[in-house]
Amino acid sequence: MALVRKGSRRIVVDGVVYRWRLRGRPTYFQGLTWSPCTFAVEHADNPGMPLVVTTDQPHPNNWLGRAAEPVVPSGVAAAVRLALREGWTPTAPGSAFHLDQSAGFTPSS
Repeated sequence: MALVRKGSRRIVVDGVVYRWRLRGRPTYFQGLTWSPCTFAVEHADNPGMPLVVTTDQPHPNNWLGRAAEPVVPSGVAAAVRLALREGWTPTAPGSAFHLDQSAGFTPSS
C-alpha cells in the first residue's frame, strides 16, 4: 500500500529520503477526539512497508476544538528513528508497521 502523493511531504532522516502524510480531514473517531491523530511514512524511492504512527495528540482539525500539538517534521523524524530501532524495514514488502506513541492520550467522553 503506497502513500498518496498528493499532500505528502518529503523528509530526510539520517541521509535517507522518506515521504510522510497526515490525513487532512480527521476520521469520525478522530473528529470527536475518541482516538488520537495518526500519520504515515514510507521510503520515497523504494516504498515497501509503510509506517503508521499513532500520536498522543488529538487530530489538529478535530470537530470539538480540542487543543492539539501539530505534527512537525522533527516529530516525524524522531518517530522514523524509533521505528527503525524497533525493526521497521521501509523497503521490505509487507503490511504496515505500527508505532504506537499514544500513551497519555485522553479521549473525549
